[in-house]
Amino acid sequence: LTFIEPAVCLIQVETCAKPIELDFGIRLCDRLNGIPLKVDISDIPMKRSWINNRNKFILGPSGSGKSFFTNHIVRQYYEQGTHVVIVDEGDSNLGLSKLINEETDGKDGVYYTYTEDNPISFNPFFVKDNVYTIEKKEQLSSLIFCLWKSETENITKAEETHISTAINDYIDLIVGKKTTPSFTNFYNFLKKDFKKKLQENKVEKNHFDIENLLQVLRPYSEGGMYDYLLNAKENIDLLEKRFIVFEIDNIKDHKTLFPIVTLILMDTFISKMRHPSLGQTRKMILIEEAWKAISKAGTAEFIKYLFKTVRKHFGEAVVVTQEIEDIIGNEIVKNSILGNADCKILLDQRKYANSFDDIAQILGLTEKDIALALSLNQNLNFKNRNPYKEVFITLNGNNSNVYALEVSRQEYLVYTTEKTEKSKLMELEKQTGSIINAINKYVNLNF
Repeated sequence: LTFIEPAVCLIQVETCAKPIELDFGIRLCDRLNGIPLKVDISDIPMKRSWINNRNKFILGPSGSGKSFFTNHIVRQYYEQGTHVVIVDEGDSNLGLSKLINEETDGKDGVYYTYTEDNPISFNPFFVKDNVYTIEKKEQLSSLIFCLWKSETENITKAEETHISTAINDYIDLIVGKKTTPSFTNFYNFLKKDFKKKLQENKVEKNHFDIENLLQVLRPYSEGGMYDYLLNAKENIDLLEKRFIVFEIDNIKDHKTLFPIVTLILMDTFISKMRHPSLGQTRKMILIEEAWKAISKAGTAEFIKYLFKTVRKHFGEAVVVTQEIEDIIGNEIVKNSILGNADCKILLDQRKYANSFDDIAQILGLTEKDIALALSLNQNLNFKNRNPYKEVFITLNGNNSNVYALEVSRQEYLVYTTEKTEKSKLMELEKQTGSIINAINKYVNLNF
């Protein structure tokens, strides 16, 4: 007989996680035996006050399986009715996007990327139901100022007022079906009707320089250098699309295109977040390594806004990163993201073993959390199991577990970022004309 505290040291063993009947959750496995589990890291933890928001922060070095894990999460979120917006550098979500696009007969799985042959294209003025919310109008104003002004130029109150008036007047024409929504038509409206209105009101050039505005906007209207960018011929209303990927790798260093695309993707998610028709619909925005590029484009406030506001709209923001310096050296991550992401997810941390104390301190990990995180992938058991990796999930330190991520061979091919496997899969897709047929053929040939 002894006291309870020393007594529990005699039975300190890891137990199997228990499956729970849940309305919402993601499929993982018990790390010891590979038993399938449905794990809720969003709703039940909120109800039990383990977390105060559903936001997530994912950390893992290159090759640890971050993209694989995020593909696994977003697919299951999507299949349970969630609206998912992904901002990515690289094509790690291409396979999943293609699969969803094929399964929905092209109705979903929208993949935006930029190539010379197929440049990225939007129509920011098109809204399918003609409901232009205050946030939508503000985003349109931000877009016009992004095109017109450099980051160092000041925006006067008079300029804000006139641009807002112009946008409202143009939207009235759209709603009244007196014009079709496009950037070119907006430019022509400014050039004729709005310019005439300014002259009638005797607005002086030093208060609002309409000629300068028209000169700067000219390249984005029909016949201009960037006329393709904001005049998409297919008016896709992204509000109804539930799986959207913005792949920004090819334009992240483009001074003209990148800020505009960033504003478009911001508008896409904020519209989903605040539109009345999606009030009870779960929403997720996942920003992979692209957050570094976004934060450099003068739109860091968007990330801060997301992590502080998204929980009020049944949503969650997820940021994925791989470098230690990303956490320690960036104030946006350190103060805004980490302070508002109660779910921390870590993949294989062996590369960070020598400096893990810094990570543990910043993430607020307990001693138990540290032990669990550093145990990832140390004793994998492949007997009678598919190859798998482990992942550590902590909910504000109130509930922490290590799970196994074990998927079917078909799922593996959709999620993999291994270049040789991905290239072979894309080649088979071209041959068969179907990503589903390509996956099945690859499995039959190689497993």
